[in-house]
Amino acid sequence: MWWQAEFPQDEDIAYLNHAGVSPWPACSREAVTRFAEENVSRGATDYPRWLEAEQRLKARLAELINAPSPDSIALVKNTSEGLSVVAWGLDWQPGDEVVINGHEFPSNRIVWESLERLGVRVRDVSWSVGDPDPESRLIEAMGENTRLLAVSTVQYGTGERMDVARLIQACRARGVFCCVDGIQSLGALPFDVAELQPDFLVADGHKWLLGPEGLGFLYVRRELIDTMRLYQFGWHMVEHAGDYDRKDWAAASTARRFECGSPNMLGVQALSASVGLLLEVGLETVAENVLDNSRHLMDWVGGQPALELITPAAPDRHAGIVTFRAPGADPRALWKALLAEGVVAASRCGGVRFSPHFYTDPIRLEYACKQVLAALPHCRA
Repeated sequence: MWWQAEFPQDEDIAYLNHAGVSPWPACSREAVTRFAEENVSRGATDYPRWLEAEQRLKARLAELINAPSPDSIALVKNTSEGLSVVAWGLDWQPGDEVVINGHEFPSNRIVWESLERLGVRVRDVSWSVGDPDPESRLIEAMGENTRLLAVSTVQYGTGERMDVARLIQACRARGVFCCVDGIQSLGALPFDVAELQPDFLVADGHKWLLGPEGLGFLYVRRELIDTMRLYQFGWHMVEHAGDYDRKDWAAASTARRFECGSPNMLGVQALSASVGLLLEVGLETVAENVLDNSRHLMDWVGGQPALELITPAAPDRHAGIVTFRAPGADPRALWKALLAEGVVAASRCGGVRFSPHFYTDPIRLEYACKQVLAALPHCRA
């Protein structure tokens, strides 16, 4: 396929860590190179055009998630900052509760626990991987004091895919905010905010979106934008940004009010190119390839007596992550042995996490699988 030329990776690497940090496509490298060359030769002579690039990125992100307008999107440094904007932007009362679950990445726990000083309680729900109905555990945990449910579309360690549509509907019926962490699915699977209607959606750019670290985005449902408290302030978040002689100010009427200062223009160039590539390939094609790669790996794991699949195999319960363990083997030793042979993965949940993207060559998947079997005899716990 034409897009393979966008990923000229070293021949001795099988990169299966897109759930961690993704390689950039060539178009992102080229965008950053052009931007760097312009900085060297012209500095910020054309800064207004840079701001246009920022708006172009927001437009592409809006298209990615089918947001009604780019005005609902703020650029943030990372998912943690986006979650913090939500957590500290709501009007909490002592006794309010946030429902989370024990499978979440630490950021989606720590941010909410930081509200303890305001009298907010965190209810942490647990279930066993493979539970056929984890959504019921979360819904049942919501009580009269629950103000917000925080949940990831896909759990970072197990790869379990949540029925976010059902959870959002349950929240809406109870008058509870729903904050969705989409970092492990956006760029791999479609997410339609117009259809699903989450209150908040946050994601970083450096995983499945194929962008750099240090730049992500926050989507806020339009009706909520001007109800949020602000705790970061600066020139970029005001309605008349750029009018430096003006002494009076008001926060922007759009989600730009959550962007306090100078944008990460270098990151904007790269992420805009990466998202543009995903849109050009087509989100349905991307999702089909991602799921094909996952199913191939899960079928392979299921056929190996020495391995045990952690990620749920049901078609609607997984996305791009496939995590498995080898009972009796040291998972970190196995991860390190794979890395030594050029298989880039992660050690999670007492096993090894593979996360190939849409462009991953099946030959590299086969190579990774062979290296797992070759390493196992040397990785006994």
